Parts: sequence; structure tokens; C-alpha cells
Amino acid sequence: MKSQSNQSTKATKMVKKIGLIGCGAIGTVLAEAIERKLVICDELVVFDADAAKAQKLKASLTFPVKIANSVDQLLAAKPKVVVEAAGQQAVRDYFDKLVASNAEIIIMSTGALLSLNVDDPKIHFPAGAIGGLDAIAAAANAAITEVTLTSRKNPKALNKTNTEETIVYEGTAKEAARLFPREMNVAATLALTVKPVQVKVKVVSDPKVTRNTHEINVKWRYGEMQLRFANDPHPDNPHTSALAAWAAIQLLKTLL
Repeated sequence: MKSQSNQSTKATKMVKKIGLIGCGAIGTVLAEAIERKLVICDELVVFDADAAKAQKLKASLTFPVKIANSVDQLLAAKPKVVVEAAGQQAVRDYFDKLVASNAEIIIMSTGALLSLNVDDPKIHFPAGAIGGLDAIAAAANAAITEVTLTSRKNPKALNKTNTEETIVYEGTAKEAARLFPREMNVAATLALTVKPVQVKVKVVSDPKVTRNTHEINVKWRYGEMQLRFANDPHPDNPHTSALAAWAAIQLLKTLL
């Protein structure tokens, strides 16, 4: 016979829930990671402005999934962590509600954060398609004098049709993320890491490449850094790197 205290403990055990806004390519990878128990939780609560995407995702899983009809309904389920994977406009639309909740928030569409107040410990963003942000953030404490990012992608990933290597953008990270809201959140992620230092961004449309490459150069008080990443595009969304979804999964594991 179980003791009353054991029964009480079981009855009051908190159900660990994850909220997911956006059921596209990144959201699907995250949900599949939960299905495979790479991320441990009890229930996934999903919302997508396109209800058919949410239904399709739920149908592909055997793990418990609840479909919310709105972000308000998703937050009412009291998830421990909410992952945004729905695009920059979704961040702007739901940001105040997300911050007002008790959940930890992971923002994938970091371009939107450049024009919002992100001074809140509940707001997190993964490294996305790059890495080394811990070292870059450490250097920022001492003083960074220059940061450059050169991103090179196939024209299809940038909605371009050029047949020769072409520089399609040079300027700030904020403008890069605005002009390429799906493709250049990586620039925003880097900018958020080193702010208020400005990141000089160059975007190259190159028909010869098949991978999304990002080259970062940092000059700081005690040296220099050079980092290069060559990522396969996500098979269901060539605008983003497959690594971005896995970076979100790693961050999610640390927050649960």
C-alpha cells in the first residue's frame, strides 16, 4: 500500500509542458526531437496561424500534442518554455504577451529583437547557424573594435536568380535582417551578442555553393577571432540552415 505522502507527491507533480509557436521546418525538427526523447517533457502545446500545419504536425507524432487556437490559449496551458519559430512578425505580434507570461522564451527569429526591448532574463536566443558566441560575448566585455559577417548562400536560398557570384547586400545587421527576414537572422544573433558594437554584414549570392556559409571576423582588445561555418540548408526550408533547429533543441534542453 502506498503511503499518503507518496500519493500526495504524485498528485502534485508538475506536468512539464513545452509551447511551440510555428509548425514549419524548425518547429517540426523540434517536435521530432521531443518524440525521440532528445528533449524530455510531458506535453507539447502548439500554435500556428495556419491551423492545417498544426494538424499535420500533430498527426505525424505519437507524443501527446495539444493544438492551441491562439497564443493566449497556448500560454494559458502554462508551458515551462515557449519556442517561437514563426517569423519576425510573429515575434512583434506576440512579444508583450510572451514577456508577461511566466515561461522561459526562446526566440528563433532574432531579427525582430533588434527593435524590441530584450532586457529580460526570460528571453533567450540560440546560436542558430553559427557558434562561438560564448567567446565573442566574453571579448565584448573587454572591448570589441570590429565585427564583420560575410554570409554566402545559393541564389535559391535568397530568392535570387543570378548566374554569377553577386554581392546582394552590404550594411548593418539590422537592415540585413529586415531585407532577408528568413535568411539573415544569423546577423541579428551576432549583433545582439556584441551590442552596442555594430556588425558589418555582407551577403553574397553565389550559384556555385550548396551550403550556407558564414564567416565571422572579430577584432578585440587582446586579439582576433576568425570563425567559419558551412551548413547544409534545411531540406524542407532552404532559407535556413539545419543547424539552427538543432541549436534551439540544445538551448531548450538547458532550460527545462
